[in-house]
Amino acid sequence: MMFIIYILVGIVTLIIALQLFVRLQSKFKKGKPVEDLTGNLGSAVRRGGKVLVYFFSPTCAACRQQTPVIDSLQKGSSNIFKVDVSKDASTALKLGVMGTPSTVVIDKGIIKEFFMGYVSKEKINNSLH
Repeated sequence: MMFIIYILVGIVTLIIALQLFVRLQSKFKKGKPVEDLTGNLGSAVRRGGKVLVYFFSPTCAACRQQTPVIDSLQKGSSNIFKVDVSKDASTALKLGVMGTPSTVVIDKGIIKEFFMGYVSKEKINNSLH
């Protein structure tokens, strides 16, 4: 019985450690230059203004909450892009996305913010202005 408890505690500890690792990795992405992006997203980044890139997955439960927030922001801006990682994994890899939902704010070709998980509309707006 004690062996099972140790295994469960080990699994929970591993899950928490992986979550912390992913969050720390996102913090280290700030300040990194963005290169090699293609299409409309690449053009917007090369123009040098602020660009928001939202990464989601159709099977992601948290994305179902975040996507309507991004959709409402996207209506008033041409510099907000949604990337389905199941269809465009290469863009996600170039920006170092390790999970969904992830929201990246790029300013003048440099990553300024890297959010993981659900982010409020106010927090996103503040990072864009």
